[in-house]
Amino acid sequence: MVCPHLRGVRWGVFAVFVGLTNACLGASGAYAASLPLAEKVIPLKPSITFVKASFLTGEIEGLRVVERIERGTGKVVGAPMLEATLTVSNDSRDHAARLLGGKIEYIDGTGRPIPTADTSFVFTMTTPDRLDPGQRVSQPIEIAFPPLGLKPHGLREVSLELTYLPIPYETDTVHVPVYLGG
Repeated sequence: MVCPHLRGVRWGVFAVFVGLTNACLGASGAYAASLPLAEKVIPLKPSITFVKASFLTGEIEGLRVVERIERGTGKVVGAPMLEATLTVSNDSRDHAARLLGGKIEYIDGTGRPIPTADTSFVFTMTTPDRLDPGQRVSQPIEIAFPPLGLKPHGLREVSLELTYLPIPYETDTVHVPVYLGG
């Protein structure tokens, strides 16, 4: 059994502990937020690549890897990220496409996939949600990049898997007979 006069002391000690913890975490959070970060940009060659998937054509432009680094210490903060812009065009005359998303796969110097966390992306198109014949859309991509790929001969190619639903597109003319009412 706990003495009634010690119960208040326990809660007081607990409150002081919580207060000190919040003060320490708040200070470190404020300190961490005040650290100046620099971006180290590593361009990938070629900087623009043309792609074709069935009746869709496109280009991946501005391929680069971005690392965030603490100024002064040179310490890498977080995982490197692949950034690029994917532009897709519908070259078909009789199909539309609903662009769903895609996935990037990194291939090492020996031709094997480099295991990486989630490298999927989703198209965030505005209305309409389909790509009709003759239309094009651009999508920024920012996904995880494997640190192994930054080593010499660590990366040979980047593979793009595009997920879309083809929609048959057809125009037809309908003739409606009309008569003047009288």
